[in-house]
Amino acid sequence: MKEDFYEILGVSKGATAAEIKKAYRKKAIEFHPDKNPGDAKAEEMFKKAAEAYEVLSDPDKRARYDQYGHAAFDGSSGFGGGGGMNMDDIFSQFGDIFGSAFGGGFSGFGGFGGGGQRRVKGSNLRIRVKLTLEEVANGVEKKIKVRRKIQADGVTYKTCPTCNGTGQITKITNTILGRMQTATTCSACGGSGQTIDKRPAGADAQGLKVEEETVSIKIPPGVEDGMQLKVSGKGNDAPGNGIAGDLLVAIETVEHDTLKREGDNLHYDLYISIPEAVLGSSKEIDSVGGKVRIKLEPGIQSGKILRLRGKGISSINGYGSGDLLVHVNVWTPKELNKEQKEFFERMQNDENFAPKPEKSDKSFFEKVKDMFS
Repeated sequence: MKEDFYEILGVSKGATAAEIKKAYRKKAIEFHPDKNPGDAKAEEMFKKAAEAYEVLSDPDKRARYDQYGHAAFDGSSGFGGGGGMNMDDIFSQFGDIFGSAFGGGFSGFGGFGGGGQRRVKGSNLRIRVKLTLEEVANGVEKKIKVRRKIQADGVTYKTCPTCNGTGQITKITNTILGRMQTATTCSACGGSGQTIDKRPAGADAQGLKVEEETVSIKIPPGVEDGMQLKVSGKGNDAPGNGIAGDLLVAIETVEHDTLKREGDNLHYDLYISIPEAVLGSSKEIDSVGGKVRIKLEPGIQSGKILRLRGKGISSINGYGSGDLLVHVNVWTPKELNKEQKEFFERMQNDENFAPKPEKSDKSFFEKVKDMFS
């Protein structure tokens, strides 16, 4: 089971943004590869802390995590807040957190704190994917055409002469407290440590060109409208030796004709005639798995709720499936012919037609309570 992000950083769920940042910096310094060379366990803790910080430092991601837990990002499917983060991701995104803890400007993977090149990350792309209720219930793999920037064939780069390939400009300032060293991103290369040497036709100023690519997106069962998934590395490329951004996938669900979703449960309104209610019947209804036939007992009452267990939506947390709740509604005709009217007039004083609710016939409020229990 995946560890709780708050526990990884050692903070409470009510921690402020400043407290979360401070806790992450402490953990990152403790498990930094420079301090723990060759220690696989420390490296794993370093990655876990970065993943937790990526989610908890973002108000939107934190809100989704508080509501849905790890299922909001589904790291097992290659999506999510920090699922699948590598050293390049961490160093490119959170280098500013470390400050001068490791001797001057913080660097990227391949040069921890030693003046190596910083790995710039390309920009993210965002798309919206529409899903039917059946696709939401069962999960689906979608193939989507995405226009993304990639490095053009034939482009070459050279070391940035302004920062000598470090991606940063270091300044030393004399203050009343002594000499202070600060590092800022190189404006000439944008922090990548490289500038274009040869640019082929059709490439932009960064050596990138736009191409259409078909991306396969595996969407797990149980996603909800408005949820956002992440496909790592399928955003825009970065120039030089940078790493690609991510493809952010916003989920939009299409309304079903007869089924309504409520959490993991589904609701279906079934209308039957008075004769069907009196004599009993067999009816075929919709479900996300196809048509389902149900039996209605003679004398069934309007407002009765039939629960078909496990016929709802699969839980995104992996806790089974919800139920399909069938709401029985007895349809009363608004117009009658002479013979029908005479029949019901004769039945007005018939004792068998008089309402006789039993204790087992729950009130409307009790039914509503059962639905949400």
